[in-house]
Amino acid sequence: MQKDGKISVAQFTILVILVTIGSTILNAPERLISYARQDAWISVILGIIIGLLIMWLYHTLGVRFPNMTLVEMNERLLGKWLGKIVSLFISCSLFLSAATLLFFLGEFLTAQFIPETPIEVIHILFILIVIQGVRLGIETIARAGEIIFPWFIMIFTIFFLFLSPKVEVQNIQPVLETGIKPILSATLTYLEFSSLSLICLLMVFPAFINQPKRSFKAFFLGNLIGGIFLLFITLFSILVLGVDNSVRLLYPSYALARKINVGGFVQRLEAMLAVLWFVSLYFKMTIYFFGSVVGFAQILNLKDYRPLTLPLGMILVVLSLIIFPNVTYSESDTGMHVWIPLMLTIGLFLPLSLLCVDFIRKRIGRKITVKN
Repeated sequence: MQKDGKISVAQFTILVILVTIGSTILNAPERLISYARQDAWISVILGIIIGLLIMWLYHTLGVRFPNMTLVEMNERLLGKWLGKIVSLFISCSLFLSAATLLFFLGEFLTAQFIPETPIEVIHILFILIVIQGVRLGIETIARAGEIIFPWFIMIFTIFFLFLSPKVEVQNIQPVLETGIKPILSATLTYLEFSSLSLICLLMVFPAFINQPKRSFKAFFLGNLIGGIFLLFITLFSILVLGVDNSVRLLYPSYALARKINVGGFVQRLEAMLAVLWFVSLYFKMTIYFFGSVVGFAQILNLKDYRPLTLPLGMILVVLSLIIFPNVTYSESDTGMHVWIPLMLTIGLFLPLSLLCVDFIRKRIGRKITVKN
C-alpha cells in the first residue's frame, strides 16, 4: 500500500496529546475516583510515569522498522500468516474502540443537549466527518490538529482559572486513606485509556513521520502533556465536587463547568467543556478508524485504503448502536474485565513480544554470520 503524506514531529506531538486525552475529559474522573477515592490524583501521577515507559517501548519498536506500520512489522517478524492473524486482531480491536467512542458521543449528546434527536442521526453525521478526515489522509488530520490545538489549550486554561475559586483543599484529605491496592487499580484503568490505547499511533509512526528518529520527544512530551491535562481534571473533580459527588455523577467534569460563576456574569460554561471533549474525541476516533482501515487494507494487500472507508464507516455506525445495551452497562466493570486485558494484550505484550523476536532474530543472524 502506498503511504502518501508525511507529518512533522510537532504535528505528531499534537496528535499524541489529543489521543492521550481522547474521550476521558468527561468520564475519567468518575472511573478513577470510584477506585481510589480522594487518592485518584496519585494514581494519575503513577500512570503518567509508567505511561512514559510505554512510550519508550513504542518508539523503540518503531525506529527499528522505518517506513512500516504495525501491520507490516507483524508480517516482517512473525511471518506472513501469523502476522496477518495478529494484525487482524489489532485492526478489529481498533475498530471496536472507535465504535465505543461513537457510542459515548451519541449517549452524551442525547442525554445532555438534544434528547429528542434520534441517536442514529448523530452517529451517522459524526462518522461522515470522520470518514472525510480519513479519506483526506493523515497529513490533513495532523494539520487540522495543529490549527485547533492552540484554541484547545486556551479554553482549557480559562476553564480551570474560573474554577480555582471553588477549590476546597479538605476534599483531598486524608491522603493514602484507601491503601495501595485501590490506587494500583485506578492506575491500571488510567493506563488503559491514556497510554496503552496509543498503540494505534504505531499505524502512523514511523510510516507517516518525516523524521521518525526525532519522534521520541513527540511520544514523551505528548503523553506527558496529555497526562497533565487528565491530572488537572481529576484533581479539580475531587477539590471542587468532592469524592461522593464525583462518583455519583456520570460526567463529573461536565458538572464542574456548571460550577463556574464569576460575578454572576460568567457562568454555565458547560458547552465550553463539551467543545474540548468533541475535539479530543474526534481526533482519537479518527486515528482509531484510520488505523483499522489502513490495517485491513494492508492485510488484504490493497494499494489504497480509501475504498474501505465508507463501507467500514457504515458498519461502525451499526456496531456503535449494539455494542452496549445502555450507558450504565458501559460504565460498569466492563473496563476492568474486558478493556484492560484487551489493551494490555495489544498495547503492552504484543510490542514487547515483537521486540523480543527482533532481538532474537538479529542475534541468531549475527552468530550465523560470524560462523560463516
